[in-house]
Amino acid sequence: MAATGVTSREQIAFRRGNLDGRPLSPKEREQMLKPFLPPEPESTKGSPKAQKQKQQKRSSRLIKHTLHVLIHAVISFIFSVFFRFRRSWRHVKSKVSSYIWHHHRTPEFIQRDVKHLNKLPHHLSVVLDYHEGDDDQGDAGLEGLVKNLREVAAWTASAGIPFLSVYERTGKLKNYIQQTHSAISGELEAFFGPRRKPTLSVRAPHIRSYSPPLTPPSRATSPDPTETKDERQHLTVLLLSAEDGRDTMVDLTKTLSDMAQSGTLRPDQIDTNLIDAELREAVSTDPELLILFSPVVQLKGYPPWQLRLTEIFHVPDNKGVNYQVFLRALCNFAKAEMRVGR
Repeated sequence: MAATGVTSREQIAFRRGNLDGRPLSPKEREQMLKPFLPPEPESTKGSPKAQKQKQQKRSSRLIKHTLHVLIHAVISFIFSVFFRFRRSWRHVKSKVSSYIWHHHRTPEFIQRDVKHLNKLPHHLSVVLDYHEGDDDQGDAGLEGLVKNLREVAAWTASAGIPFLSVYERTGKLKNYIQQTHSAISGELEAFFGPRRKPTLSVRAPHIRSYSPPLTPPSRATSPDPTETKDERQHLTVLLLSAEDGRDTMVDLTKTLSDMAQSGTLRPDQIDTNLIDAELREAVSTDPELLILFSPVVQLKGYPPWQLRLTEIFHVPDNKGVNYQVFLRALCNFAKAEMRVGR
């Protein structure tokens, strides 16, 4: 008993439940044992101190959460105002520029805009989108797609660029090459007139080129011999789609593998020069400039091999095909330094 500190009198009283002839109450039992029990932990559930600490922690978390939400809302508001202001400013700037530098469907105006440029691309490429909905741009459906194509083709011919490749992911234009040729030809005639209209050929990979015989009148039959001194400009339009990209590379890989296995082609003959020559023959040459009329850079499956050395241009916040983006792309290309990987 000495080891525990409980006297024999207290032990007997606790066991028998009475002390000095009277029964012990439960509270007296607790009081007798309390000096010999370990101290009650402060974090015991239900204690006033623990509840106060939990309430303080809950209040602290609520304050931090409210502060984080407030900071996030303020930052989001600032960025929203900034981006809306930037988008509005660029939209107003584009509208003003479109009035000042409008081509008026006249090749001479476009030639005036590009004559100060020290270089122009020989092969220009653009990415056009097929829209199911109008999106307030007036270019929905196949009709809107052809409208954008014929405008870009007229600008290209007016700037003196001989080769234009048009990438449209779904390839819908490939099914209407003859109609596409007629639409572009009509737009060129509206720009240049029937006597100065450039000759035109429209083609697609693995599809024969469509180019009706529209040559200038000969010197003998022309009423004005001076009109035949200069040859008409020729514009080639190439229609590309997603199937001309990775699928073509896969088909070429299979073909070269079969030729190597059959012994027709030695493995050491397969190099980048051979691949480049085959892809140029199957798809097209590498464009020097690619114009995106979308607000962000999205190539959407454009043939990747052809873009190794291509200058890509787009205008943030721009939507729809317009002449200002076309002209700015040519100006940017004229200032670009082509290092060709060096």
